[in-house]
Amino acid sequence: MPAHLPVLHSPVLHLPVMFVQVMDGLRIRKDGTYLDGTFGRGGHARGVLERLNDGGRLLLMDKDPEAIRVAEREFGADARVAIHRGSFIDLAHWDLAQQGLDGILFDLGVSSPQLDVAERGFSFGKDGPLDMRMDPESGESAAQWLARADEREIADVLWTWGEEKQSRRIARAIVARRGAEPLTRTAQLAELIASVVPRGAQKIHPATRSFQAIRIFINRELDDLERGLDAAYAALKPGGRLAVISFHSLEDRIVKRFIAARAKAPPTNRRMPVEIAFTPTLRMIGDAQKATEEETAANPRARSAVLRVAEKIGGDA
Repeated sequence: MPAHLPVLHSPVLHLPVMFVQVMDGLRIRKDGTYLDGTFGRGGHARGVLERLNDGGRLLLMDKDPEAIRVAEREFGADARVAIHRGSFIDLAHWDLAQQGLDGILFDLGVSSPQLDVAERGFSFGKDGPLDMRMDPESGESAAQWLARADEREIADVLWTWGEEKQSRRIARAIVARRGAEPLTRTAQLAELIASVVPRGAQKIHPATRSFQAIRIFINRELDDLERGLDAAYAALKPGGRLAVISFHSLEDRIVKRFIAARAKAPPTNRRMPVEIAFTPTLRMIGDAQKATEEETAANPRARSAVLRVAEKIGGDA
């Protein structure tokens, strides 16, 4: 008998986004094997584990070492659980994941606990080191990148990943400021951006898009998403389901196109003499879902969340 954890029935400190929709979308089988590729603080993972019997398995992944510490502390004693530190792209090389999965969840972007800790450097509303790495023990921090990148590269990142219309003006200001003093704090960067970007009628802080763009770039989030979706598709059993929560239009576009390419025949081309045969290997489960008004009132972060669910079909797993 596995050691079942009492924490599963204790209050969940981190409110998972679209919890009910995710549980319904995954259609959890009691003896199935599921992977949460973005453990965070375990809100969704708890829900999955509560629905598994002794024959079920839950695989947990996260590249944030603090998230892994939480997973090991709260779930490590449960024989049904396996934990791996790393990006969800690593599931392509995790033997347990390659044995076949009945369901996979990706909850993209930065988690509320990460935003709430000033030392992680994700939030322009809390002064802290300008870091932004989901794995603070790997790669280049935001401060290090801003200290070496040229004006054009900074502007390109702000425009490409943040759709920031004032990208060139902000990049110019960053390069000018770092010549006088290094940008090492989130408050420094936020105040600099606010000083050169007119707020106008927009409701969001002027630094919102820039912080988002730098975070996405530093963590290679969109590249990892594309690779992670491929890995997830390969690991799913026929009948297995993939659920992805996006918080940004660029993320959602990648997920939407990935599913559509495997679920829908490409548009016909009258110039092609022979029609190319198409066999779908994914089935879309409903339309894209948004959080309810009740949830967004209780958890403002859920406002931008989009959930897409697909089921693998065919026998090519």
